[in-house]
Amino acid sequence: MPAAGGAAGAAAADWVTLLLSPWGLALLGLCVGSFLNVVVHRLPTIYMRGWWAFDVADFALRDKRSWRSAFGERAEPPPELPAAAAAIDKQLEGAPELSLWRPRSRCPRCGHMLRASENIPVISWLALRGRCSACRAPIAKRYPLVEAATAALFGLCAVTYGPTWQAAVACAAVALLVAMALIDLDYTLLPDSLTIPLVALGLLASALGVTAVPWKDAAIGALAGYGILWFLGVVWAVLLRKPNAMAEGDMKMLAGLGALLGWQALPGILLVSAGVGSVVGIALIAFGGHKRGTPIPFGPYLALAGLAALLMRETFVALAERMLPLVGA
Repeated sequence: MPAAGGAAGAAAADWVTLLLSPWGLALLGLCVGSFLNVVVHRLPTIYMRGWWAFDVADFALRDKRSWRSAFGERAEPPPELPAAAAAIDKQLEGAPELSLWRPRSRCPRCGHMLRASENIPVISWLALRGRCSACRAPIAKRYPLVEAATAALFGLCAVTYGPTWQAAVACAAVALLVAMALIDLDYTLLPDSLTIPLVALGLLASALGVTAVPWKDAAIGALAGYGILWFLGVVWAVLLRKPNAMAEGDMKMLAGLGALLGWQALPGILLVSAGVGSVVGIALIAFGGHKRGTPIPFGPYLALAGLAALLMRETFVALAERMLPLVGA
């Protein structure tokens, strides 16, 4: 019996090693990338429906206290507001049920429900030549690109950390960062359902000793990541007398990176994200016709810097060590 149990344990260990190998995680990354496309497409819709249902219809349009708090104790809400709330309720009631799991993936143009053979990451897009099999509407190139990029990043995590649970944690962080970057790029939105899990992932992995980041450094990193952007936003608002330039989602995202990688990596992440963001922003204004007053989401640049730091943490820590003496001087 002990010999049989030992053989089973060795076989299980071999399977885990295979899964955490570069090819195993790359294959897993293809599947996760396919799911991330669903998350990026559906999560903002789910979030916005909840916002319209609660924040607008239930709170702002029906609550007289919120109106009087904004416009005075004697101010009465206009009669159009209840009608607007009723119209929103009717629209929400007529909206089809939507979650990350249901309904099954379908063509947004004709509603054709994808068969299993049409839902294979990258391969199905190539086989269909980038078009719906029913209506021939083009399928965005971003879908296979996200799948391929997620697979490549998962494979790089395996190369960086080896067949360890730290590689699995890194892959989970990659999935969250990719989803956040794309949603923020499309909607200038960073949902709590993605940013908070990143913070929790970093703190839990550190507490369990899965990562090389000590618990104290992870906790300080989470607080510092949030606090740095909050402080910069307040300074911006006070000195320039403009609204806070930093959204709370950015603060939570950097808090998650600080928890995952430790406070030592934060200066490098901020430097890289701000540098790349500035270059891209200036290029968009100069050559892309981007209006100066239109906000540019910061999340994609934080995600890019965070992914680089995840794969090259020691380089980012060394960059911080070089920066700190300059700040002190």
